[in-house]
Amino acid sequence: MTSRNPSIETIGIVGTGAMGRGIAQLAALAGLTVRLYDTNPAAIGAARDYLADTFAKLTAKGKLDQARSLAALSSVAGAHTIADLADCDLVVEAIVEKLDVKQALFRELETVVSDRCILASNTSSLSITAIAAACTDPSRVAGYHFFNPVPLMKVVEVIDGLRSAPATGDALMALARRLGHMPVRAKDMPGFIVNHAGRGMNTEGLRVAGEGVASFVDIDRIMREQAGFRLGPFELLDLTALDVSHPVMESIYHQFYEEPRFTPSPITGTRLAGGLIGRKTGEGFYRYEDGKQQVPPEAATPTELPRSVWISKRYPAAHDAVAQLVDNAGVALDEGATPGPHSLIVVTPFGHDATTAAVDEALDATRVVAIDALFPLATAKRRTLMTTPATGRAARESAHALFAADGVPVTVIRDSTGFVAQRVVATIVNIGCDIAQKQIASPEDIDLAVTLGLGYPRGPLALGDTLGSGTILAILRNIFAVLGDPRYRPSPWLLRRAQLGLSLTQSDALDASDADPTSPTHDTSTENQR
Repeated sequence: MTSRNPSIETIGIVGTGAMGRGIAQLAALAGLTVRLYDTNPAAIGAARDYLADTFAKLTAKGKLDQARSLAALSSVAGAHTIADLADCDLVVEAIVEKLDVKQALFRELETVVSDRCILASNTSSLSITAIAAACTDPSRVAGYHFFNPVPLMKVVEVIDGLRSAPATGDALMALARRLGHMPVRAKDMPGFIVNHAGRGMNTEGLRVAGEGVASFVDIDRIMREQAGFRLGPFELLDLTALDVSHPVMESIYHQFYEEPRFTPSPITGTRLAGGLIGRKTGEGFYRYEDGKQQVPPEAATPTELPRSVWISKRYPAAHDAVAQLVDNAGVALDEGATPGPHSLIVVTPFGHDATTAAVDEALDATRVVAIDALFPLATAKRRTLMTTPATGRAARESAHALFAADGVPVTVIRDSTGFVAQRVVATIVNIGCDIAQKQIASPEDIDLAVTLGLGYPRGPLALGDTLGSGTILAILRNIFAVLGDPRYRPSPWLLRRAQLGLSLTQSDALDASDADPTSPTHDTSTENQR
């Protein structure tokens, strides 16, 4: 293997769409020489015009001085043929997501560039190892996955294929920092880090909707206002568009050999076929008028409070939190061992549905309403209630009135194992734990990639620590006990750390740096590449 060039000063970019232009913008502003190549010559000129316009706008806004703007634009030149990339220290491809097309490009590049040139793919879902297999020297090939829009999404995944030289990834990590981005390192596995971790929000949100638990808009409201996410799953799918998201969901599912955690939903397939793609077409899970999301108004809040409320003591902390809300509303608390004949019955399940909670405690299901107590109730921006199939209208409406009495909006859903927020958040945490368990990336890089790449309030591991790994484990176990669906089986990473009281962000005490290099389980593949 030829030693990699430690200094990257000239970068070639193949493909001048949104991703290629974004990478070119970063590279030019960082002082690199940029060569743009596209099979469509007109696209090269259009890309350079786009960069000129972008730099001019940044200058007009005072974000870029005139001299730097002119220097950045002058560093960008078109490449009329692949041969014009011969002097590049790095070539990044950002072309169509088809393995055979990428392999053919990399084979051609190898005949043109120097032995010291790094070849990187911006693929979001294809195997880096498979792309590199087309090359004579696969050690020079790695993944370099940016996110759209590239200048604003400050994370880039550096992916090591099975035959990638460590120095190749190291050089890309250093370049990412020079470009002003935060690099994270990942093994070559389907979805890498961000698209892998993102399965929790989208696939579970779709699963909840598919069970008829709640509407798309109500699920989004719960995830935003109760769980604290920037976007709900359906707002996110509209933003990324189903022509992009649905194939990725199917690809990751099949690449993991039909792993139940990643099962796609027929909802997205049907809507894609019907042209309800998302924001860019004006209609997806929401309609968009002049680019503005159209959201239906919420129904009026009932006003008639219950005469008295009995609260399950199955979870003492949740009981106390609910009791405080009842007291604040001025409603009598029924403190009997069993509910009085006229009391609203409130249960606080974690992972179970309202029906299971009612049956387990031998309660009158016609008066049972469950409230989600995973997130603090006193400071909530939204609360979620769910009913059993037998819950009467009077019980449902009085519960709604009670828990909205302080002005906090309330969403009432149909019976669901784990409500909405519990099951979506638990799935996010569980998948993050499995990424750590498989050593696809370090715990630190998992959380960093997800917060920067998906905009979550915390990474999946930190989120699990905040809510309590034991609580997340209980939610998953209870959902699994009711549904028997292996998608909810706990990750060993979560299970063991919850049992030992360890942080989910904590690696094994015996990490790779402490391992005995003579041990038969010690992985020497990295050493053999040096």
